[in-house]
Amino acid sequence: MSVIKCENLSKRYGEVEALTDVELEVKEGEFFGLLGPNGAGKTTLLKILTCQLKSSEGKAEVFGLETYNHFKDIKSRVAIVPEQESPPSFLTPREVLELVVNIRKIDDNQIDYWLNFFELDLMEGRVCRNLSRGQKQKVMLASAFISNAKLMFLDEPFINLDPLVQSKVRQWLKKYVDEGGTVFINTHLLENAERLCHKAAIIHQGRIQSLINLKDLKKQNLTLEKLFHEIVK
Repeated sequence: MSVIKCENLSKRYGEVEALTDVELEVKEGEFFGLLGPNGAGKTTLLKILTCQLKSSEGKAEVFGLETYNHFKDIKSRVAIVPEQESPPSFLTPREVLELVVNIRKIDDNQIDYWLNFFELDLMEGRVCRNLSRGQKQKVMLASAFISNAKLMFLDEPFINLDPLVQSKVRQWLKKYVDEGGTVFINTHLLENAERLCHKAAIIHQGRIQSLINLKDLKKQNLTLEKLFHEIVK
């Protein structure tokens, strides 16, 4: 079953073509990576898929629903970690998670688990505006992981995390996908993509340049980094 599908998807900002004729499909239970240099169009595509932007042409669907016209139905079923860590400034990490479980109408018995998982229990009483960038990123990840969503959109989720936390997050995401969840991740950290993804697309200058099955890549004794550098010159 396809949970994400793009057909002839394009996005223009005036005369600037941010995305051109994107064709993409992500199936349920896949760990899918969108890889590309800065400015390649990764975040623009993610914003279209998460109902934040309207495409100029073509179609984008999540759970079979056209994204911009069904944003309420889609947003209630997905979790999003944006590129810029931005938890509510005047709430503590605990209060942010309490807000999430109240909005999503889910049990609050996982709040302490996720505070402990990300060592945010040590920040008890400290509001998010006074946290470091890495700590804010942990709050955003905890907010997504606690949500029980079956589809996660992660935009550069590892960028502000130390190596130990990155390892814990990778392990949790692998388990999440093994149990039937689906992940769409934007990243330019190729090592993490190679460790995690079943499939990936390399995007450059707004166009999908290559669709990759990571198992096939390994059979060819070709690394993701080498392929990436061949395409993005």
